[in-house]
Amino acid sequence: MTRLNALQPVALLLLRVVLGIIFIWHGYPKLTHPNAMQGLFVQHGLPGYFVTIAGVFEVFGGALIILGFLTRIAALLLAIEMAVAIWKVHSAGGYMAVHNYEFPLVLAATCFALATVGAGRASVDYALYESGARPPRPGKPKGKA
Repeated sequence: MTRLNALQPVALLLLRVVLGIIFIWHGYPKLTHPNAMQGLFVQHGLPGYFVTIAGVFEVFGGALIILGFLTRIAALLLAIEMAVAIWKVHSAGGYMAVHNYEFPLVLAATCFALATVGAGRASVDYALYESGARPPRPGKPKGKA
């Protein structure tokens, strides 16, 4: 099974791309046709302008996740958004009606996992912050502990 560890960067990249596409796909109509969605939001007790906020989170958060840039922040915000969607929109049948909230639950759990694990090696985050190519901190000479 240790051979599968070598595929972790590919798996995280695939997860990010799929998750990002899903969020962009669902967020784009909220930005391009907000009036059509406002009634649904208001019906569930949310302010109408939340359509735009959700659209921005989903489209730009999805794009950030695909790029692997600010992944942990974007994924955490999207996990919170999905938790609110489950609470306010999809939970009408109670917690036993899993078929009502299974899709946003999977999205929330996946986003939370990505927020905790990070974007992986095939990401902008890795190139900027984790690749080891960081310059030494000021005031600390190289090679001394």
